[in-house]
Amino acid sequence: MKVYIIGAGPGDPELITIKGARLVETCPVVLYTGSLVPTAVIESAKKDAIVLDSSNMTLDDILEVILQAKEKNQDVARVHTGDPSIFGSTAEQMRRFDSLNIEYEIVPGVSSFTAAAAVLGKELTLPEVSQTVIITRAEGRTPMPEKERLEILAQSGATLTLFLSVLHIRKIVEQLTPFYGAECPVAVVQRATWPEQKILTGTLGDISERVKAEKISSTAIIFVGPVLDCRDFADSRLYSADFSHGFRKAKRNR
Repeated sequence: MKVYIIGAGPGDPELITIKGARLVETCPVVLYTGSLVPTAVIESAKKDAIVLDSSNMTLDDILEVILQAKEKNQDVARVHTGDPSIFGSTAEQMRRFDSLNIEYEIVPGVSSFTAAAAVLGKELTLPEVSQTVIITRAEGRTPMPEKERLEILAQSGATLTLFLSVLHIRKIVEQLTPFYGAECPVAVVQRATWPEQKILTGTLGDISERVKAEKISSTAIIFVGPVLDCRDFADSRLYSADFSHGFRKAKRNR
């Protein structure tokens, strides 16, 4: 018996991996986060599979289902949104699995932040503009480690990607403006790749009002950084005529 912790992707049911989809189709028990994972992702489950929405279940409730599956030697597809490794609330589950000697495997998925960048049509790293992407969140009910406060991270000038933070957009603007400037471009993507997807673009100077006007209050990714509206950047060396690739040399030397 094994628990497969599956990243279902950002919303578009075609963005789950082939492996993830196959496991949903074949596992006799499927647990999915119904508030975030579209039903189209789990509709391929076997007709006789036990399919449960974990949105209103506690961790103990989830473990009870998994322990029952273990007694029957049944594999479990534990389906999460996006990629399980980023704000996936999977670590506490795996800790319990370890203590109960339950075997598990993580099946990665397309993160909502990469999907949001895709629908924006943006590369988050540009030569000589920003080569670093910081994935973080604003402080809310979950406190932030002291050294990871936004004011500290902002000193890098890197591209910032904020999960779970749109309710704190005014505070974010206050914290970041001294470092990025009021004219720094910002993008907010709600429910990237879902039919009801929303995209807002603006600056630190006006994004709060735009978010308020569009009534965006959840499931949104916030990007901050000059890469969002930069046209004057150096070409990558990757395609330069004098850039050598080891594998190309190896091929020529065969």
